[in-house]
This record gives sequence, C-alpha cells and structure tokens, in this order.
Amino acid sequence: MSLDAPFVARIFRATGAVPRRAFPLGGGCVAEVLRIDLEDDRVLVAKKGASGDRLDLEGFMLRHLAEAGVPTPEVLLAEDDLLLMAHVEGGDVLDTPAQSHLADMLATLHAVPQDVYGFDRDTVIGGLRQPNPEGNRWVPFFAEHRLLYMARQAMTAGHLSPALMARVETLAGRLERWLREPAHPSLLHGDLWGGNILSREGRVVALIDPALYHGDPEIELAFGTLFGTLGTPFFDRYREHRPLEPGFFEDRRDLYNLYPLLVHVRLFGGSYVASVVRVLDRFGV
Repeated sequence: MSLDAPFVARIFRATGAVPRRAFPLGGGCVAEVLRIDLEDDRVLVAKKGASGDRLDLEGFMLRHLAEAGVPTPEVLLAEDDLLLMAHVEGGDVLDTPAQSHLADMLATLHAVPQDVYGFDRDTVIGGLRQPNPEGNRWVPFFAEHRLLYMARQAMTAGHLSPALMARVETLAGRLERWLREPAHPSLLHGDLWGGNILSREGRVVALIDPALYHGDPEIELAFGTLFGTLGTPFFDRYREHRPLEPGFFEDRRDLYNLYPLLVHVRLFGGSYVASVVRVLDRFGV
C-alpha cells in the first residue's frame, strides 16, 4: 500500500530510514495498524490514528511494563496520533510451555508491591478511558471505578438498560460479601487476552495493548480465562509462585470478569449484555 509523504517523513525522523513497503495488519481497535518494512531491513509496526486517540499513552504503558521486566515491543515513537514499535515475531499458539512462561512472568510482576490502587494517570482499555484515581482500598476502587463507571458508560451509549444499571449498582454495594482486600496492590497489564500475548517456540515474546493500573492480581487472572486464554498449565505454574485463595474459581472470577464484559457491552452491545445478565443472576441481584 502507498504511504503519504508526511507519514513517510515522520517515520524517517523517528528511525533514520525510509519505508520500503507497508501492509495492513489486523487487531486495531482504535487505530489503523500497519507493518512497515524499512529500507535498512528493520520491520516496524505502526498504529496510525487521529488527534485525540492518545497513542502516546499506549507507548508510555508499553515502556512502563518494559521497565518492570515484562517483554514488550520497543517503542520508537509515541505521539497522540502515531505509535511506532519494533515488530515482534509471534503468532504461535499459547501452548503449555508458553503458558508456563507467562505464569512465571506474571507471578513475578504481581509479587512486587505497589503503593496505591489506581495509577498516577488515567489509562485506556479498548480505546475507552479507564479512570485510575489513587486510593488505599481495592474493593471500593473496583466497585466505583471499574464496575459502576463502565456500566454508566454502557448505559449512556444505549447498550445497557437503566434496569440493568440498577442491578449493577446493587451488586457493587454487596461486593465485600465475596471480595477481600489483597495483600498489596500489583501492577497489572490490564487487558490480558490471547490477542495481546505474542508467543514463539514455547516462550512469550511480548505483551501488547496494555491497560495499566495497580490492582488485585486476581482480576488479571480472571480476565485471562474469559475467552479461554489461560488454562490448567498456566494456573498450575502460577500457584507454584503465588497460591490462590479459596473461592477464586467459584466466585471471584465471575465477579471480576463483569468488568471486561461491561467494557464489551460499552463497545459492542449485543450478546455481551446477556453475559452480564448471567453474572447478575448468579449473584442474586
């Protein structure tokens, strides 16, 4: 595909090389995603958006994860409407060795105590604002800034009825029946599903598209099961590092997955509303 002159000039300023060719890639929720082959044989991934897409924030999050020891693509340029990253060759299935490697990686990340829940800035998930006011208690943070915030966004978008909004409010007021305060806040990737995990030959080579904040690691583990990404090999290995408290699979996993389900309701509506209803029914609200 052809590239316009201003775009070529921005790539040259960031890399010192001229693009030789470009190919569209899938997976962009907000921006157009391109593979860029440079004249010096380097390969980049470009996310090309519009003003206000906050791709600079995605670049910041990738760098923050890298500083914490998580493999991420090298960020070459992070601006509001353009993110340039080194291409990472993934594409393998998340097999047993890769799941074990991911468990080692996340257990190490989750073991490092953070000072507060939230983050020092708001982040994004699926292109949506994710508010992160800092605080010392997890359960109220999860209730107000995850469940209630995203449910309100979904209702405003016309994807969640006022009646369902009221049921989410009722559940949010009862969370302490099932949730407990973790030992400490942990840095979370925040959007851990298969499309954001790049693996190669039994190793995780990069995590992409983060939605960072400090929270309970269990919400990360729950999200990883929502679309069947994490299985028995992952959890067997993770438990070797960080045992799971009783009740995670029985109750807390479904409660925590209500947040990504509400994100999907806000973005897509449709069948995800029925999934939200099933969770609400299960917890008697």
